[in-house]
Amino acid sequence: MILTKEDFNGLLQIQTVLQAIIRNAIMSEREEERERNFDKQIYDINGGILNTFKKENSEMKPTPKTYKKTIRIEGCDVHLRTRLCGRGLTFELRYRKDGLNVNASATEKAAAIEKFTNKLKAALSARSLPLVPSTFHEFATYYFENFRKKQVAAKTFQQDFNRYKNHIQPHFGSIELRKIIPMQCQELLNKLLADGYERSAQDVQSLLNCIFKMAIAHNVLDRNPLAVLLPVTHEREHGKALTKAEELHLLEASAGTPCQLMFAVALYTGLRPNEYKTARIEGDFIIAVNSKRKTKKVEFKKIPITPMLRPFLADVTELTFYIPEVMREKFKAILPSHKLYDLRTTFYTRCHECGVADVARMEFVGHSLGKLGNAYTDLSDDFLLSEGKKLNY
Repeated sequence: MILTKEDFNGLLQIQTVLQAIIRNAIMSEREEERERNFDKQIYDINGGILNTFKKENSEMKPTPKTYKKTIRIEGCDVHLRTRLCGRGLTFELRYRKDGLNVNASATEKAAAIEKFTNKLKAALSARSLPLVPSTFHEFATYYFENFRKKQVAAKTFQQDFNRYKNHIQPHFGSIELRKIIPMQCQELLNKLLADGYERSAQDVQSLLNCIFKMAIAHNVLDRNPLAVLLPVTHEREHGKALTKAEELHLLEASAGTPCQLMFAVALYTGLRPNEYKTARIEGDFIIAVNSKRKTKKVEFKKIPITPMLRPFLADVTELTFYIPEVMREKFKAILPSHKLYDLRTTFYTRCHECGVADVARMEFVGHSLGKLGNAYTDLSDDFLLSEGKKLNY
């Protein structure tokens, strides 16, 4: 019998159909067996017995057949789906609720459930953490309230926050942190420099750097926009010591007023203006809080009552000062070419000129001797008094 080409093609089609019928019958038998066994399985997670899987309506099963069931993990109703793939079954778990979107899959049921449970625990833990803002103004506020306030003195904090409100916030607003580019930062600095505010530009750049670094530490920013900018330089003015003639003029011009005693104590102790209010007389010493210590512990410094200061303290048992702003105003009226802080510079200079030992001078003005020096140096009162007597000119 000789087959024509048409007959041969027909036989091939018949063979293909028969193969498909046989394959579908085998797969159907396997699926029915899996279906019968699936409802018998009970899953144990974290020591707890879970609900048995519930089969979906058979009319809604897609091809290839899948079974979607619900199990409870970490208090969440999780969907589990088994999918028939070319290499066998794949087990997929998914939970999308309460702002979470967690999924995991594996070829083994136990592995899939374990993998999903770990991811769900991590997601639940992350959700319990405080939400960190991702926009500039909101994050800067978060930084000031939670970190900056604890890092610097109250006065410094207020100055930084005012600087932020006056210059930085109006420029950036609530822009997404990740959208800030270096040129935006440069434009702000250029504006301050063009207006002649070099020191403000330097302070703003420093404050911005702190905010961006904190944003990087909180994973809301990938890189610091200031990294490619040149640092703003500003030549800060240093204090200028009074001449001895200016010292005399200051004390004579304020004679008969409460300011004379205030200026004399400031001039012959080297106290910082923000330390005036803490000064008190204790025996042969003036005791005051050292305001430049970065530790939480309050530290005091002792300055001997020198021959230059003693005449002004006759019959004085308690020290009172005007607020620094008032003292600056009255000081400027007498010595317009100087600033109040120059009294501290003058005291430091006179200690040098009169041969006061360096270690004693640093103790008087409240400078650190270094960690090792502070740990192993404990100057006696007799030594401090003997060095203080050198201030007699």
